[in-house]
Amino acid sequence: MSAQKVLVTGATKGIGKGIAKVFASHGCDVAVLGRDQSTADAAAAELAASTGSKVIGVAGQVSDKASMSAAIDKVVAEFGGLDVLCANAGIFPDAPLESMSEDDWDLVMNTNLKGTFISVQAAIPALKESSAGRIVVTSSITGPVTGFPGWAHYGASKAGQLGFIRTASIELAKYQITINAVMPGNILTEGLQGMGEEYLTQMANSIPLKRLGQVEDIGNAAYYFASEGAGYVTGQTIVVDGGQILPESLEALE
Repeated sequence: MSAQKVLVTGATKGIGKGIAKVFASHGCDVAVLGRDQSTADAAAAELAASTGSKVIGVAGQVSDKASMSAAIDKVVAEFGGLDVLCANAGIFPDAPLESMSEDDWDLVMNTNLKGTFISVQAAIPALKESSAGRIVVTSSITGPVTGFPGWAHYGASKAGQLGFIRTASIELAKYQITINAVMPGNILTEGLQGMGEEYLTQMANSIPLKRLGQVEDIGNAAYYFASEGAGYVTGQTIVVDGGQILPESLEALE
C-alpha cells in the first residue's frame, strides 16, 4: 500500500516520534498528535524536513472523545482520509504501591488505557472508509510480561491494552480493520536517558543483544502491522526488546 495516511498519537518525542519518522520515511502522509499545537507543529516540521514527506501537527487530548474526534476530522480534511492509527500516547510517572493515590492511578489509566479506547473509537468512522484500515497500539513488556517497582498502575494499563485489542479485533474484522500491539522493552528515549549513564549501561548488559533499542525499532514493527503483508494478522502482539525477557537470570548471559 502506498501513500498511507497515518495518525500517530503522542508523537512529539520518544517512541511516538520514532514511529512517525518510520512511516514518513516510507513516503506516508503522517499526522503528529501532541497536547499542544506548537509542539506538534515543531515535531512535524522536523520530520518533514528529514524525510521529505508530508507531515502535519495536530493538537489533541487522547482521553477526550470530542478532542480526538476533532483531531481526526482535521487529519481527514488535510489528507483526504485515514488508513492507519498508531495509538501510542502514554505516560509512566513513578508511584510506589503503598503511597499511590487514586489520582496517580486515574492519571495513568486515563491516558494509557482510556486514551487507547477513545483514540480507537474516534478513528473507526474514518478507518471504515479506508480500503485497509490498520490500528497499532503501543503497549509494553511491563505489565503483560514483566513488572517494575513503582509502575503498578502503568503495568496494569499496558496489560489492559492487550485485553482491549483482542475483543476489538473481533468487532472490527467486519470492516477489514486490523488491530495489533507492539510491546517495547527498554528503548533509548529522552525519558530513559534521564535515568543516567550507569542505569543505561546496566540495562544494556541485561539484554542478550547487549544494547538498548532505538525508537525506529518500534516504528519498524508498527510499520509491519500497518503493511499490506500483515493484512491477515489481527489481535496479535510482537515483543521488541532485544531478547530482554528471555534469560532466567543474569547468569544465563555469561
